[in-house]
Amino acid sequence: MKRRNKIMWAAGVLLLAGLFVADMTTGSTGISAAEVWKALTGGDIPAQTGIIVKEIRLPAAITAILAGIAVSVSGLLMQTLFRNPLAGPYVLGVSSGASLGAAICVLGISAAAPVPGSQLLSGIGTAGAAWAGAAAVLAVISAASRKIGDITAILIIGMMLGAGIDATVQILQFMSEEQALKAYVVWTMGSLGNVTDNGLLILAIAVTAGTALAAAACKPLNLLLLGESYAVSMGADIKRTRRLVFITIILLAGTVTAFCGPLGFIGLAVPHIARLITGNADHRVLIPATILCGAILMSACSIVAEWAVIPVNAVTSLAGIPVIIYVVLNSRKRF
Repeated sequence: MKRRNKIMWAAGVLLLAGLFVADMTTGSTGISAAEVWKALTGGDIPAQTGIIVKEIRLPAAITAILAGIAVSVSGLLMQTLFRNPLAGPYVLGVSSGASLGAAICVLGISAAAPVPGSQLLSGIGTAGAAWAGAAAVLAVISAASRKIGDITAILIIGMMLGAGIDATVQILQFMSEEQALKAYVVWTMGSLGNVTDNGLLILAIAVTAGTALAAAACKPLNLLLLGESYAVSMGADIKRTRRLVFITIILLAGTVTAFCGPLGFIGLAVPHIARLITGNADHRVLIPATILCGAILMSACSIVAEWAVIPVNAVTSLAGIPVIIYVVLNSRKRF
């Protein structure tokens, strides 16, 4: 069994490495793997090819891996906390909050103050506004969790809060100008190629910190699989665990949504893929497996999106939906 696990892990790492290279060779300009290697190692290649590889495709490929890790780990945490196979990183309204922040920045500025330079301000502040919106939603949910002990009630509050925010975003869309509306719609389609160097650094720090927090919560998360009463009897601090999970979700899912837009269904599907492959419910195994599977699936979606020239959010949805349908049909066996 141990040898089988080592082979599976090695195969997964090799697959991810292959997809990483393939991601940098895929695009409107044909670039071979050899040229990618030369560009990364300082070989003799045309200057334009080097710019494309280093400044466009390499950051996008790294972003795909980080985004896949972030939304997948967030989904695993949500499913464990709520003991619900259909819980995802955006169930608490994190995605809706980020969308509201982006909408206020992209749509609100143009509607309320259509002055020279407003479009530049909108572009600069979109990611920060999206993160702030997601954080604001989490603050409300955290305040509710301190007064409400029922985790299901907190889930319902998050869903209703998300629905209200979505309605507000629709109002902003209705009142906005055509150019701003188009910019916002493009943002909602998701993008892995628009992250700047500074943004990529922030994303990397957030994902590293978030996965470290998730790993630190392995023991209470394992106890929660057997129910909150059992976890409490074993000495787990449920409120502290909730706060830690909420903070981790905003750090992971909120930051990815801010920089890449909403990426649907990956957070729902990947934890189930990890469970099927490992056959294990221990978070000490599941978290690393979810990290690897999330990076692989998002890299594959990035390649398909580049090859077909379609929004990455459409690809992630098409990839995740069959997994979710399978989970629904077999939910009694999984949870």
